[in-house]
Amino acid sequence: MNILVKNIKMLMGGEIAEGDICISGDTIAAAGTPPKEFTAEKIIDGSGKLAIPGLINCHAHSYMSLFRNLADDLTFEDWLFGSIMPREDALSSEDAYWGAMLSCAEMIKSGTVCFMDMHMFPNKCAEAASTLGMKAVMTRGLTGPDRTEKDAIRRFNEHMQEREQWADDPLISFKLGPHAIYTCGRDYLEFLIEKARETEQEFHIHLSETVNEVNNCYKEQGRSPVEYLDSLGFFDVKTAAAHCVHLSEHDMDILAEKNVSVIHNPKSNLKLANGIAPIPRLLEKGVNVCMGTDSQASNNTLNMFSEMNFAALLHKGTTGIPTVCAARQVLDFATVNAAKALGFEKTGAIAAGNKADICILDLDRPQFYPRNDLAAALVYSANGSEVDTVIINGEIVLEKGKLTKFDEEEIYAKARQVAEKF
Repeated sequence: MNILVKNIKMLMGGEIAEGDICISGDTIAAAGTPPKEFTAEKIIDGSGKLAIPGLINCHAHSYMSLFRNLADDLTFEDWLFGSIMPREDALSSEDAYWGAMLSCAEMIKSGTVCFMDMHMFPNKCAEAASTLGMKAVMTRGLTGPDRTEKDAIRRFNEHMQEREQWADDPLISFKLGPHAIYTCGRDYLEFLIEKARETEQEFHIHLSETVNEVNNCYKEQGRSPVEYLDSLGFFDVKTAAAHCVHLSEHDMDILAEKNVSVIHNPKSNLKLANGIAPIPRLLEKGVNVCMGTDSQASNNTLNMFSEMNFAALLHKGTTGIPTVCAARQVLDFATVNAAKALGFEKTGAIAAGNKADICILDLDRPQFYPRNDLAAALVYSANGSEVDTVIINGEIVLEKGKLTKFDEEEIYAKARQVAEKF
């Protein structure tokens, strides 16, 4: 379908422009002045609205929406091992599907067009994303002591089967997802490194999230988690690492040298009292910083506007430097930097030739008056409720605040029904 978004303000390269956006199929044909030969089948009036690149959530666990507000104010160990993992064991695949549907609805309605998921339920999270029209990078959470352990190989095979099953879906892609160094033995990590090279896949992993993780790694391996993975050749495979809270200068140098993308999850890290990632220092070293929410069990939302706001304020306060993590830089975390981390070459920006992944916000809200600097307002004033329309791969998946591909009320009803077991 050809779509024309007329007379709209656009965030382009960190600045605000005005004009029209022409969408042909899944691609932005023009942004600014429409080509004379362009004919629209659908016209969207952009008056009083702002188009931005759709936001990208680089670290989530979509099935865990069902655990929102069930395990708050606990230590990380009590939260993960005492509360979350036992509840995960009680989930069925069907439960996970409706949890993922709820997450996808939440993300779309707050302007997110793509997310990277670490999950436990093959096909269910991908099915939810595809049903609602979202882009998703699926990573089956891989755990195990070594390559001989039956369940460790089963999980890997599930990932490979799922990857093959969704190979033709333009919305769904895959990375290998070793969960963490404390759930994957050395031999299993070495096995996954071999398989990543054989199958040309990239990595998504939790890394240096807690003090205990780092201390235990020093005790067991005589080095930090970053140094340990580097010694295995792990980072020779392109890697996006979530959290990276507890890093030495040497760790950060390794991440920079190996072109590892760091996924910043500030709200989750603080809620679980895991600390604050050294984002300003990582940026100084040239590390690609992107952003994720983590799950609703530890955040407790998937709202990227909230995450951007929190990140910008957090690092100003902790460094005492008001210029760090400026609004436009944080916007990059959730757009162009995120696209780079996920390997998407033609998304993350509104530009001719890019994929039509666009979020349109209603500016007729008190938080957008006066309109002195709309780019800054996206980080410091917006809250996600302003999202009016979301276009993913050229398809309108949210229109006037309502999902177009599935009944929202059914999602909420099913989520309530499933959550009763907890």
